[in-house]
Amino acid sequence: METQALKYPAIRNYVAGQPIDTPAAALLDVFSPLSGAIISAMPLSSASDLDAAVKAAQAAFPAWSATPIKERVQIFYRYKTLLERDMKALADLVREENGKTYDEARAEVEKAVELTEFACSLPQLIQGEFLEVSKGVEARAERKPLGVVASIAPFNFPNMVPHWTIPNALVLGNCMILKPSEKVPLSAVKIAELLKEAGLPDGVLNVVNGDKTIVEAICDHPGIAAVSFVGSTPIAKTVYIRATSNLKRCVALGGAKNHLIVLPDAHPEMTASNVAASMSGCAGQRCMAGSTMVGVAGIDHIVSKLVEEAKKIVPGQNLGSVISREAKERIERYITEAEAAGAKVLLDGRGAVVPGHEDGYYVGPTVVDYVTPDMAIAKEEVFGPVLAILRTKSLDEALAIENANPYGNAAAVFTQSGSHARYVMDHASAGMIGVNIGVPVPREPFSFGGWNESKFGACDITGKSSIEFWTQLKKTTTKWNPESRVNWMS
Repeated sequence: METQALKYPAIRNYVAGQPIDTPAAALLDVFSPLSGAIISAMPLSSASDLDAAVKAAQAAFPAWSATPIKERVQIFYRYKTLLERDMKALADLVREENGKTYDEARAEVEKAVELTEFACSLPQLIQGEFLEVSKGVEARAERKPLGVVASIAPFNFPNMVPHWTIPNALVLGNCMILKPSEKVPLSAVKIAELLKEAGLPDGVLNVVNGDKTIVEAICDHPGIAAVSFVGSTPIAKTVYIRATSNLKRCVALGGAKNHLIVLPDAHPEMTASNVAASMSGCAGQRCMAGSTMVGVAGIDHIVSKLVEEAKKIVPGQNLGSVISREAKERIERYITEAEAAGAKVLLDGRGAVVPGHEDGYYVGPTVVDYVTPDMAIAKEEVFGPVLAILRTKSLDEALAIENANPYGNAAAVFTQSGSHARYVMDHASAGMIGVNIGVPVPREPFSFGGWNESKFGACDITGKSSIEFWTQLKKTTTKWNPESRVNWMS
């Protein structure tokens, strides 16, 4: 393969502030899902390549962790301005490698800016505690970094998800190994370059590219103290078990099957537009997608509005591609199997083709009604712009369906009744709840994280909750005056 003929130069690992070659590594093609074309190549790094990055991070850690947090955060103030300066270029890169629409890609980078802003507030959130616990005896508690940590990121948010971890973990004094998805390695390189431009010392952030081999090596490496992971539930489980068995901290976010419960009194237009956006945004490739609508009693008028709204979503215009040809085939198979089992396809996105991008990986918006709970499309994470509609007679029956699914990322209710909304808020088994909101993602400082098989490990990955994950408490007791009265506390 002639890598110099590709649209982007072959990706290299980024270690100790520099791109480095991995001559022994095989190269993996990187495709743009927009066109199906090969746009770059990336190295399948080895465990020894990871070890070099860990050593660089270990070498950087003493000076970085000793830098006062008020000084560390100045780098991220500068970094925020660079994200804003390069907003369009960063969004274009996300669009190229992931297939999002430009507006979705830009929104992803804007969220990265917000995450960076939150990290800049951390000096005000980790001031520690101090108390005179006895006469002449003082106790204090301070948060200290863990050391070298790792972040394993997924394909669906090449820019945002790395910012779930990088700003907080680094501002808190850690050094990091970032392992991007092998499907979307381009954004990670740009993030590292911009942080260096902002003044981040060499070795504080290192990027190691690869596949399953590097994920396993991260879980096993004795020099890595904590691991964050975002991806599918089966792999999240495996990462969590492997990392914790090696005595590491781990938070691993998995998949989801989010239920949007719609009551007959829901506002038709608002509900239809929210549900359509929830199921199709980012081509449905997000763990907050509302992939299952559970209608309670008479909701035909809302379903009709929903189909009207979904028809306004056009592949190649306001709907991006899915990540790969295999993903397209898998998504369409769910639709076909549901139809064969008796479900009714109200809007069919199979076989979508975008003129000029005939080899792109597109699935049109799809609405499938009269789905039953036993169908695969109702139980499994489809990860595409597909909505399955289930019908129930009561709110309790709808909640029973929501609670029976093994995931617990998000749930939402659409109603004009405050008591019904409160009932769902109290009884839905999910970590993030929406009321008349199809994508209930918390804004900073509130943290992101689900329940059940959508998350493994303590703490959430963003917001205030992440502080505890990325730090450890040091408690100090001091006494200087020997003349003070001595009792059992001193």
